[in-house]
Amino acid sequence: MSDGLALQEGVLRRRRKPKREKALRGRAGRGKLYLVKALSRALDVLDCFPEDKARLSLREIADRTAAPESSLYRILMTLEHRGYVRLRPDGTYEQPERLLVGRLYERAERLRELARPHLTRLAARFDETASLAYLFSDVIRVLDTVETFHEIRMTNTVGRVLPPHCSSLGKAITAFQTSDQMQRMLEVYGLFKRTEKTITDRAILLEEYEKIAKQGVAYDREETVVGGFCVGAPVATLGGHVFAAVSVSAPLARMAPRRQAEVERAVVETAQLIARDFRKSRSSG
Repeated sequence: MSDGLALQEGVLRRRRKPKREKALRGRAGRGKLYLVKALSRALDVLDCFPEDKARLSLREIADRTAAPESSLYRILMTLEHRGYVRLRPDGTYEQPERLLVGRLYERAERLRELARPHLTRLAARFDETASLAYLFSDVIRVLDTVETFHEIRMTNTVGRVLPPHCSSLGKAITAFQTSDQMQRMLEVYGLFKRTEKTITDRAILLEEYEKIAKQGVAYDREETVVGGFCVGAPVATLGGHVFAAVSVSAPLARMAPRRQAEVERAVVETAQLIARDFRKSRSSG
């Protein structure tokens, strides 16, 4: 290569290099310079909705996003037109199911990771199976479980749909829902009789839910499986919305009254610790 061509190549490299390096620096250190403000504000609106099925007014959204109502109204109209929010007859806004489902699973996975150490300790303390359940819309599913090594034991399966009327996890979640939500959950699953002790009378079941809501704990004494025992406690947000539950299950033969009381206290305490850690993770994230 001649000296002239080498010099020319060197000049071209020097010209190109700063642009590339500037772009990389912009991504790493000054990425905000490349953000689209209108798009960021729209995403702020979507992120301001709680993960449950909350409805927010224009004023509430403005307070949560710190955006002026004039520009916020245009953003909401655009999001509504594209199907990312719904305007209700009462003037409030809500998110459609397609967004809520994704957020539910993301939230559930975050809860599962945070709860795992607590479940492990709970199972080890009593050498019995500890489980975590989560409310997905109108269905309660097992989110995680840590089993004991006893030959005779109660088992659980991740992903299994739980009955809201006879399992302790199901009752611990259902008892704290609104009346409409409660009725939908019962309709989705049905009041099937699992054992002779399963409650299938709706009026009696509603009384059971009231008792659970007052005491903060739910029991399954051979209502799902003959010879089985399970105690569950709700996991709630700071505002009191119950979206998950924790339980310990064991053969009834290993659950004397004194041991039942000890397990109940531990389950309630574990549910509170999981709720605390979950709130901390949301505030720090």
